[in-house]
Amino acid sequence: MITPETASVLTANAAKFAQTPAPFDAGAEWRRCEARGWRVLLLGSAEYPQLLASVDDAPQVLYARGEFRHEEAACLAIVGSRRPTAYGLSMARRIATEAAGAGLVVVSGLARGIDSEAHRAALKAGGVTWGVLGSGLERPYPGENKGLIDEIARQGGAVLSEVPLDGPPMPENFPRRNRIISGLSWATVVIEGGERSGSLITAHISAEQGRGVFAVPGRADSPMSQGPIRLLYAGAARVATRLEDILEDVAPLRLAAKPRPAAETPRAPAASAREKRILELTGGEPAHLETLLRETGWGLQALSRVLLELELKGLIEEMPGQRYAKR
Repeated sequence: MITPETASVLTANAAKFAQTPAPFDAGAEWRRCEARGWRVLLLGSAEYPQLLASVDDAPQVLYARGEFRHEEAACLAIVGSRRPTAYGLSMARRIATEAAGAGLVVVSGLARGIDSEAHRAALKAGGVTWGVLGSGLERPYPGENKGLIDEIARQGGAVLSEVPLDGPPMPENFPRRNRIISGLSWATVVIEGGERSGSLITAHISAEQGRGVFAVPGRADSPMSQGPIRLLYAGAARVATRLEDILEDVAPLRLAAKPRPAAETPRAPAASAREKRILELTGGEPAHLETLLRETGWGLQALSRVLLELELKGLIEEMPGQRYAKR
């Protein structure tokens, strides 16, 4: 049963989002959450995450789907471009996998590109991940991530939003969402993004909140490297190429991380001389099939055989348009 005080807070929160369907019925909103097994956390309550509560302009209301076990969680935010390169996706997988394996919670924004890749890598590693939406839980954006959202909830993670249940994904919601991503986390890692990328907003907010800020360096001639380069050049972020770089500088994460036994460290399958040649050619930007044919001179049948072997070993992946990239 919703109390008058809770109803008042929910109504005031809904008024901040101009596109929330009107009239807003706080009682009906509460009952829908109860029926779905979702939680409504109010700022100042015992169950509200204290790390987030400590930041300026913490959300008054936090809707949570899934198992939001924040009491002992140590979180690392991973954010980046919606249009990443193969290198960016690879680095997102690497850091998210290492973080999940160390028992850290991977936090991101459920956007296309780096965010989604970080969530998926954490799930694949058997870890926990939290996604923060810029829309209501009933209207997740982007729509193609509904399956990912379901998997996050099934695997012990959580999907969060301060937007009322039916709130649409308005542009102004996403900068507000970013402060929640960083506010839940002890540090934020930026992996690719243009000079005006939204991930830079998250990085700056994280710094204002007194949290760690890291950037993954990329190719100097890639437009998607300009955001991280800008952060590093200004001294606003520290370099991160692996989880260990972050743990060395962020004590709460270092103390919470569980060391992985050496036996669990994955080893790359051995590569033949021909496979090594393909890995060289695909180590930067994705290489087109015709480029590989021209550079190797092996013929289509021989090249296809090597490509297939590398895909089976998990060393390369096929991209759209007959392009191949090193994982």
